[in-house]
Amino acid sequence: MPRLWNETIDAHRQAVHEAILDATAELVHAHGLLSVTMSKIAENTGIGRATLYKYFPDVEAILHSWHQRQVEGHLQQLADIRDRGADPRERLEAVLHAYARTWRERSSHDRPGRQLAALLHQGPRLAEAEQQVHHLIKDLLVEVAPTGDLRDDVAPDELAAYCVHALAAAGSLRSEAAVRRLVTVTIAGLRPPR
Repeated sequence: MPRLWNETIDAHRQAVHEAILDATAELVHAHGLLSVTMSKIAENTGIGRATLYKYFPDVEAILHSWHQRQVEGHLQQLADIRDRGADPRERLEAVLHAYARTWRERSSHDRPGRQLAALLHQGPRLAEAEQQVHHLIKDLLVEVAPTGDLRDDVAPDELAAYCVHALAAAGSLRSEAAVRRLVTVTIAGLRPPR
């Protein structure tokens, strides 16, 4: 009986935790990062503020947890795209497009609260995520290399860094068409020189 009880309590805690992060995401998307308060999160979650404080000490902790969930979701999405299909060139292009779109989407929640967004987009967890993206792209580049569609005068590690940094520019672009053009230019830079 105690094991079942513990599993039930753990599942309930996880559900409340996720509900808090979901309510935070709704507030951020509807009103921007600076609009998020403990009171609004508690209200949107349907729990009391005292209960909310049992899960998180302050708004900053909730925002960090929400942001970490976002980053992990983006990483999983890129890994899923990487694992689809057989042609390494197509998978590389799909990953690069998805990564650029992530940067563009990220910029939409940066605008209302740049200072808070700067706080969320730093630290060891984000650096680790960027390294994971770098390695994911590098591994795809290594797969593409034998096809002859990848330049051989630059190491795959350096080409992956090029892709990561070039596609970060998508955060400043205003349209999906502009993001597609950026990805096309980035991919052109990966091809062997004529």
